[in-house]
Amino acid sequence: MESNSDSNRKTHNSNAEGSVECKRATGGTNSTAIQRKRHQDDDLDEDIQPLDHHNATDKKLFHKINDITKGTEKMKISLIDEIGIDLPKFGYIPQNTTYQDAYVPFTLARIADENCCFRCNGDCLSSRVPCACSRETGGEFAYTSQGLLKDEFLEACISMSHQPKDHHFFYCQYCPLERGKNVHNHEPCKGHLVRKFIKECWRKCGCNIKCGNRVVQRGITCKLQVFAMEGKGWGLRTLENLPKGYFVCEYVGEILTNSELYERNKKIRINERHTYPVLLDSDWGSEQVLKDEEALCLDATNYGNVARFINHRCFDSNLIEIPVEVETPDHHYYHIAFFTKRNVNAYEELTWDYQIDFEDDGHPIKAFKCQCGSSYCRDVRRKVSETKQKEVGVKRHKSGTSRVS
Repeated sequence: MESNSDSNRKTHNSNAEGSVECKRATGGTNSTAIQRKRHQDDDLDEDIQPLDHHNATDKKLFHKINDITKGTEKMKISLIDEIGIDLPKFGYIPQNTTYQDAYVPFTLARIADENCCFRCNGDCLSSRVPCACSRETGGEFAYTSQGLLKDEFLEACISMSHQPKDHHFFYCQYCPLERGKNVHNHEPCKGHLVRKFIKECWRKCGCNIKCGNRVVQRGITCKLQVFAMEGKGWGLRTLENLPKGYFVCEYVGEILTNSELYERNKKIRINERHTYPVLLDSDWGSEQVLKDEEALCLDATNYGNVARFINHRCFDSNLIEIPVEVETPDHHYYHIAFFTKRNVNAYEELTWDYQIDFEDDGHPIKAFKCQCGSSYCRDVRRKVSETKQKEVGVKRHKSGTSRVS
């Protein structure tokens, strides 16, 4: 994920492929440099208008890319920069890809007949009796006939996200996270939230591709845009109104083992990381000892999809992540799908609560300085720092002193 941290201000240069429109603008003291060009594109038809420059030596490079996916998604996803920051450096991939050691076998033989609906025809949602694929969601499908999440299922997932301590946790006998820190003398597991899963129909099922229980696997169907923001780097917004419970996209990246993530983090300085990896830990407690190649995570730092640009927002974000089982019957590997928690307006930034523990310095995924702006922000360090700055300012004001810049 693109984290809204100070590190996001230092983005990498990139030799971006695709249809890129760039403008260099310089301006005198009393003039405004405006360069306009009409871009003919089905999904995007805006003018680029550079900002004012008050110094003739100032130069900024503005960008517009018609489709960052290079045609790999069903929908074009544009990128626009009107403030002059460097393009992100990464490879776009529409599906998760194994980095090296992760064990993720996609085989029909691993899916038992009782775990699929091979006798179904057409659309499973139209059947009087829910098929075997609904077993994961309590015998009822999670989706409506319009392809949205059912309110009851969505609200249950939101409750888990907002009040995780009120729900069930499981504790690994040999936790992969703790084992990664110290193999021979690891600390006890701190617990993993038992998540609600969606199980979608797949290739062994008898239904067709238009089945209402195949939502995430059909990919992105809404108009999205990556855009630049002052102080936060890149973000993602929708270009159309989205209803509550709508599937936006899934988190796509490299599939790493927990050990590979640790090794990768050792080589990357915190101010060089621009995405937030996701642990696939929703089923780590089902086995007493989990092999390293089965303790997995997703990392979109080097390779990923548009979800890497979704910024963090504490508590009141407009997206929620939900585990989705498609190809694998066990939950060592699964998809992370983002759905809207409420109605989202066109041009509203899309945000997601990373569920970060800002005080856990020992976690393999390091926290950043949160800039979400939410009144529910959990970054205590930031709040303490702001409080101290205000107190210092008040003391200086009372003493009649001022800070020299």
